[in-house]
Amino acid sequence: MHCEIIDSLSSVSAADWDSLNGDGNPFVTHAFLHGLEQTGCVCERTGWIPQHVLAYDDGTRDKPIGAVPLYLKFHSYGEYVFDWAWANAYARAGLEYYPKLLAAVPFTPVTGPRLLVSDSAADRRRIDETLVNFIHQYARRFKVSSIHCLFTDSATTRALQQSRFMIRHGNQFHWHNRNYTDFEDFISALTSKHRKNIRRERRLVRDAGLTMEVLSGEMLTEEHWDLMYQFYRSTVDHHGAHAYLNRSFFHWLAQHMFDRTVMVLARAGSRYVAGALNMRGGDTLFGRYWGSSQRYDGLHFETCYYSAIDYCIGRGLNRFEAGAQGEHKLSRGLLPTTTVSAHWLHDHRFANAIADFIDQESTQLRHYAAALDSHSPFRREV
Repeated sequence: MHCEIIDSLSSVSAADWDSLNGDGNPFVTHAFLHGLEQTGCVCERTGWIPQHVLAYDDGTRDKPIGAVPLYLKFHSYGEYVFDWAWANAYARAGLEYYPKLLAAVPFTPVTGPRLLVSDSAADRRRIDETLVNFIHQYARRFKVSSIHCLFTDSATTRALQQSRFMIRHGNQFHWHNRNYTDFEDFISALTSKHRKNIRRERRLVRDAGLTMEVLSGEMLTEEHWDLMYQFYRSTVDHHGAHAYLNRSFFHWLAQHMFDRTVMVLARAGSRYVAGALNMRGGDTLFGRYWGSSQRYDGLHFETCYYSAIDYCIGRGLNRFEAGAQGEHKLSRGLLPTTTVSAHWLHDHRFANAIADFIDQESTQLRHYAAALDSHSPFRREV
């Protein structure tokens, strides 16, 4: 078995790459990752240099048997697993933290596979080991400080633990479908206080005269995609953040991933005033971007959470992942869920110090999770 680096997903066919994405996670599809490259969101100028790894059986380059979406990074923006303090510690010691290697989906804090291997592969462990060993060799050869694999699924995490990566935990809020028949059945599982609050927030939206639309697939027009980009920019501008995505990428999604898109739009009369963009996986809806042109009480919660949950119940989806952070999601039925990242640092002195930091952080996270559990919105008998 041998591996090679490609600097663009144009070097591998969509069919070959996607054959390694067993669970159909939309964010590691060829269409999504290649779209980021083709539209200039991911490139040397933005500090994300594609260095994707492909593994082949010896003597052939016909079809890859493994892959890693890998980037050479010169900063830590757009990752959602924060290591700025680590970079600062390197700088104080007179060492270079950047460039580093990153196995992740740019700008997307969603758990998924990072070591891509077909579900039908008989020698999954050997392919995983080959991919990880190759990345280690790359890191040593080019003297990068570290390797980071973000938001790893269980299979990737196990493989990286066996290769002595340090495991770091984080937290998100996800909604889980307990075979609810409809939205009312869902909120009936909550305490009276939380039921009343959700009903009140939904009523505020109706009383404001707003109409909610949930559109997907070929229902989405060029106008909808332009609106969604404008809503995305409104949120970015409101928070004084950097717009990682451009209009071209939204139109790329319209062409190549419209069948994976679920868009929630709020309309006041004939005018759209807010929207949320979601991507659909096999049994999961992923909330990604939201924005509005006008403020209405309760509209954020309706657009980003309640309509999405309603959609999941109606389609029999098991889970709704609403993105990073947000303790306000807890009271609306989204429960704390542990996320995982894995890290390897070349300098053993810093590796030992960061291992101690991760241990302390994990203890704090357990206390935090226990505190959140004590504030669960669900009735205890449920």
